Amino acid sequence: MPLIWLGICDWYAHMNWHISLKTWVGVALLAVAGLGSLHGAIRSELPERGSVIFIHPDGAAANHWAALRLLDHGPDGHTRWDGLEAMGVYRGHPIDSLASSSHAGATAHAYGKKVPKDSYGMFGQEALTALSGASMSILMEAHEAGIPVGIVNSGHIAEPGTGVFAASHLTRKDGNAIAAKVMASGVPLIFSGGEQYLLPESATGFHGGQGTRTDGRNLIKEAKESGYTVVYDREQLMALDPKAEMKVLGVFAHEHTFNDQPEEDLAASGLPLFFPEAPTFAEMTAFAIDFLSAKGERFFLVAEEEGSDNFSNNGNASGMLEAMRRADAAIGHALAYQQQDPNTLIVVAADSNAGNPALFAIDVPEMAANPLPTHAPSGSPVDGVDGPGSMAFMAAPNAGGTRLPFAIVWPDYGDFNGGVIARAHGLNSHLLPNTVQNTDIYRIMYATLFGIVLD
Repeated sequence: MPLIWLGICDWYAHMNWHISLKTWVGVALLAVAGLGSLHGAIRSELPERGSVIFIHPDGAAANHWAALRLLDHGPDGHTRWDGLEAMGVYRGHPIDSLASSSHAGATAHAYGKKVPKDSYGMFGQEALTALSGASMSILMEAHEAGIPVGIVNSGHIAEPGTGVFAASHLTRKDGNAIAAKVMASGVPLIFSGGEQYLLPESATGFHGGQGTRTDGRNLIKEAKESGYTVVYDREQLMALDPKAEMKVLGVFAHEHTFNDQPEEDLAASGLPLFFPEAPTFAEMTAFAIDFLSAKGERFFLVAEEEGSDNFSNNGNASGMLEAMRRADAAIGHALAYQQQDPNTLIVVAADSNAGNPALFAIDVPEMAANPLPTHAPSGSPVDGVDGPGSMAFMAAPNAGGTRLPFAIVWPDYGDFNGGVIARAHGLNSHLLPNTVQNTDIYRIMYATLFGIVLD
């Protein structure tokens, strides 16, 4: 019997995975033949196992990243996202639509299977078996295998980009039920907003809002009783030692950690884009990496910047750009960790193109010197720094030192097909195909966490 086969058998017995017979037979054949594939790529050895950091800037397509690059680094500069070594054109469609929903996209990422558009960790209204054969998401399979796991979201706790990894439900609209399932998952690190979904109607939360639970349960109290340290703002989070804590629940807003409204509405109400007392997405991600990396040889983190989607779907260019900036900063923390521990895979992918922002170069001096028109000749809304009818954005200097103006034009508000680019960096990043189905995100993460390439 080949040594690689003996090693795999010993490893399987040690890990006690929940893997289907079909998957195990595939692994046996792979070991005997010394071959593996991800969409036909021939490999001479099994992938090396390591940590996975999945960063999901929701709704962020190529133009979202291009806008951030212009604003912060100039047309000749580079974001941290630009520095990721592997990339592929992403196809995010579910089985019954050409454009994805957040919950169908998250389900494909978490289970490795395409599902109907209205699916939250399920196949429509039916239970879903993951591509591995497990009756759970990749995050929960890793959790049961003893791998430290965590979820981070700048939105509320039931947002699908992370929520689907810890919970399945018949509808994404029932935030109270989803929140209870996320908390019941036992995931040791949970960072998000959504305090309202964790408290009974009779309770006023830390953030000043009323709970919405009708079952009388106080999930924050229950979390404390089960060993979670609970924090509510940046100051409390930064006071923790991530290596000393065993379970942490961050509840950083009543709903989202941002105000996803058009610029003019925020200005009229005197509201900020993001709540200043909440930790940024990058700060949450950095703490999560420090926390999880201290708990085992490898870990799995799923982190979502929700603002890039919600601001885009409300036609707020400044909010979208700030959310993209925060997502890119989180990538920076992931890259810094990967440099310390090369046995780490970073995956960055959205599930759709939110708002499909178009970057309009302003080459007419008179336009740059005055407030922009509120609409383009086509009728599409035009955003400057303060929304419609405001001054143009100014790009950072180009290679020649010149700053040039631009505007963002919104063709519509909603999630579009096309324009999403998946990126990977570090361990097993070569497994990312040039053309990426949304289910391939699951495959490359599974290969890295468990050392198995699934067909």
